[in-house]
Amino acid sequence: MVIKLGAGAIGVFVCLSLVFFVGHGQPVLADGGSGKKHDDVADTVMKEVAKAMDKNDRVGAALVRLLFHDCWVHGCDGSVLLDRTPDGGSTEKDAINNIGLEGFDLIDRIKGKVGESVSCADIVVLAARDAAFILSRGNIAYNVTMGRMDGVVSSAHDADAVLPPSTFNFTQLKANFAARNFTQTELVVLSGAHAVGVAHLSSFRDRLDNATATPISVRYQNALRDHVEGKTTEAVPDPTEMNNIRDMELAFRNASGYNATGVDTSRAARGVLDNSYYHANLQNKVLFRSDWELRNDTTGAAGRDMREFRDNAATWYLLFGKAMAKLSEIPAEGTRFEIRKDCRTTN
Repeated sequence: MVIKLGAGAIGVFVCLSLVFFVGHGQPVLADGGSGKKHDDVADTVMKEVAKAMDKNDRVGAALVRLLFHDCWVHGCDGSVLLDRTPDGGSTEKDAINNIGLEGFDLIDRIKGKVGESVSCADIVVLAARDAAFILSRGNIAYNVTMGRMDGVVSSAHDADAVLPPSTFNFTQLKANFAARNFTQTELVVLSGAHAVGVAHLSSFRDRLDNATATPISVRYQNALRDHVEGKTTEAVPDPTEMNNIRDMELAFRNASGYNATGVDTSRAARGVLDNSYYHANLQNKVLFRSDWELRNDTTGAAGRDMREFRDNAATWYLLFGKAMAKLSEIPAEGTRFEIRKDCRTTN
């Protein structure tokens, strides 16, 4: 089966047969085995993800982000999907650091197709893996295991305490990743996911205020301020902006002084998960302070990594896949687990 993705998404053809995925990140069981049932689940997830991305070019980036925001808090347990828990408190969806999370409806649709025997946590992992593969035009591929259980604890407080906000400095970012046993290089690698997706104004407002802004290209700051002001209304007080300057219109890129050397800026390349993030960051044309902070490593190692990934896309694709696989295997924390019948509520 072949599904054509629209030009607004990534403009590629995606073959959905399982044969296509042999050697390209076919999921395996936690014990290293595989089986027809799990192949069928993986095939279903892939088809649903591809169809959703064909209809909405924001879905792929949302799924990649959803994985990080699930696994980073209590491990990969699907807790970010919950609307309510037995204690009735605010769930992770209500966290400040989870503003703009999307993809929940797609996870629900997939759950309805694969049945009650497949955990919601596994669906999130599979969907993110497939989204990364499609977004990168097949350049990011990695294996994932299955057999996760769903957690029953979900707390907005816990999410905000653990997820790194966009205002973190480099020391805070490095410590945050080290707490999850991720290296500084893996921090730089995973930050490359900001090549796709959108950000709310509230997440980068500090970059527009000269009194609070960390160093930012003046031309980019002025163009960004003008662009955001044109979209901010009483009805839409917190508009979104493209994460990647590559995906902005030519007039915006020109006004920002963006050097597109080595970057595909064609319409077909918009929304592609590639190494263009590093081109933008090394020009100081990124939205988040936390992105700019990668340039603020006093040892210079993070800067060297960024230059390497800018100049060698193949290296970044490989390391990003490895980091996503590692992220997908963060063990769930807690003592009570289940396989939910409905991903939004405990059984």
